[in-house]
Amino acid sequence: MSNKIAKNTAYMTVASVLQKATAFLYFTLIARFIGAEGTGKYFFALSFTTVFVIFVDLGLTNVLIREAAKLKDKIQTYFSTILSVKMVLGVLAYIAAVITVNLMGYPEPTRHLVYLSGVTMLFDSFHLSIYGVLRAIGDLKWEAISNVGSQVLTLIMGSIFLYFDFPLIFLILAFTIPSALNALFGSSILYFKYNISPKPEFYKNTFYTLGKIAIPFALAAVFARIYSYADTIILSKLASEKAVGWYSIPYKIANSFQFLPLALVAAIYPKFSEYYDNNKDKLADLFEKSMKYMFLLVFPIAIGIFVLGKDIILTIYTEEYINSVLPLKILMGSLVFTFISFPIGSFLNACDKQKTQTTIVGIVMVINIALNFLLIPEYGVVGASIAALVGNFLLATAGYLFVPKITKISHKSVFLSKFKILLSALVMGVVVWYVNIYVHFAFAIAAGVVFYPIMLFFTRAVTTSQVKEMIRIVKK
Repeated sequence: MSNKIAKNTAYMTVASVLQKATAFLYFTLIARFIGAEGTGKYFFALSFTTVFVIFVDLGLTNVLIREAAKLKDKIQTYFSTILSVKMVLGVLAYIAAVITVNLMGYPEPTRHLVYLSGVTMLFDSFHLSIYGVLRAIGDLKWEAISNVGSQVLTLIMGSIFLYFDFPLIFLILAFTIPSALNALFGSSILYFKYNISPKPEFYKNTFYTLGKIAIPFALAAVFARIYSYADTIILSKLASEKAVGWYSIPYKIANSFQFLPLALVAAIYPKFSEYYDNNKDKLADLFEKSMKYMFLLVFPIAIGIFVLGKDIILTIYTEEYINSVLPLKILMGSLVFTFISFPIGSFLNACDKQKTQTTIVGIVMVINIALNFLLIPEYGVVGASIAALVGNFLLATAGYLFVPKITKISHKSVFLSKFKILLSALVMGVVVWYVNIYVHFAFAIAAGVVFYPIMLFFTRAVTTSQVKEMIRIVKK
């Protein structure tokens, strides 16, 4: 069994990295080819429908995975019931998206992008549950293959559309077709390999059972999704589509690194849960180490990109995105709190404090939306970035305040680690800045890669044994 878990973890980790890299490349091509205004329209359409897609799933896939893994003989019943419910929710969510985008007064070309993106949204939601069944069975290979394959197909189709200067809506179509094929591929695996039919069939008692369990998952998912994408929608109304295009660049750059904390949290979450039940000392020790690992990962990324932000924007995205430089620097500060909020949120969820975590996310969501309405009219893209920074700071800080209520944490140890690592990263940042000014952009990156680990050992922020331990945790 451990070998199977290791293989599944490897499949998903490799797939996640490849998928992120391919998606980032595709978005970079779009930004360079169609300019800030076109990118803003494209990014808005995807962000807008991404908010609505959460109302199609409402946490049902999470419940499907958990419950079907326990009772494999009920997989077909659970799957059919959830599909039938999601068909109804999908239609309602699509109608709601169409009505909302019209009521908000967006121009016709933007509305058409949303209409097609909404179709993609439905396919995405269905294959989410399809692969949820395969997760419950314990066969993640096919999901990994399909995720990478669909992203590569999107890149190929989108590149062709860009090269021949097709209308903007074809860039959305480059998502729609692979998403439909993804759902078809997953359904075929279920049917031919496991004899599970993707047929919608409603079972009343099953729905009530799964629905009750899904409520906290649904609330957490809705809050998190609105919190993540509200700024883009508000920016499109209170500023301009070009402003959305400028904001999309730093947003994408920051988000492209989130697979790092996700991978680490996936490794430590089961241990959080185990130690909460039988060993509070180990629980505290693992939490402190997880925070240290986050600091080790995020500080060099945030400081390095902060220093090289202008060169990154101008080299990769051209002069048209010069207004993305300051927001990128601000979002690098936000990235620090995003990283550390992952182990904090994971810790609270694993220790039966999921209601607390959901409440925190809900409150921060409201504050974030209010800040966006307050700051965007005056400061535009910079205002949206400041709102994101404040929101992620509050998310991490509020969650951390509840940690000592669960187990005794050595705050001194956490902040001493933070200070040493931050000092190492700051010195690295100075070296990177100097090399970039007097030598070359590429050499500055290389200097940072070499100098950061040297400083870590010099300040004794890490030791050889700690590096080996971190590698061992990730391998597990």
